[in-house]
Amino acid sequence: MKKSFYLDKANGKVFGVCAGLANHMNWDPTFVRIGVVLLTLATFPWGLAAYGIAAMIGKSRPVSGYGDEALDRPLRTSTYELNRSMRDIDRRMAEVETYVTAQNTPLAREIESLR
Repeated sequence: MKKSFYLDKANGKVFGVCAGLANHMNWDPTFVRIGVVLLTLATFPWGLAAYGIAAMIGKSRPVSGYGDEALDRPLRTSTYELNRSMRDIDRRMAEVETYVTAQNTPLAREIESLR
């Protein structure tokens, strides 16, 4: 599934081009902004023109009913991440089971003393 480029005006500084590019490439927006500034300084009229064209041609980020976090979430989860998550859940369930089924001698003594 191909990810589309959108302007991110909510997180952008000028037109949202750098923030949109950072979202598209999964990079830090600060590094993208620094790179665009350096590229614009190195190729003065062309870098500025490219930024302006990207701002005019780029579409605004679509708004979903679930909020912006639904767009930032990856569409798929790797099997490694899934296995790691399941191992963590299994470990926590084993800890809960051990706590519930183990004999709690201080608590048992206190309950017996109340009888």
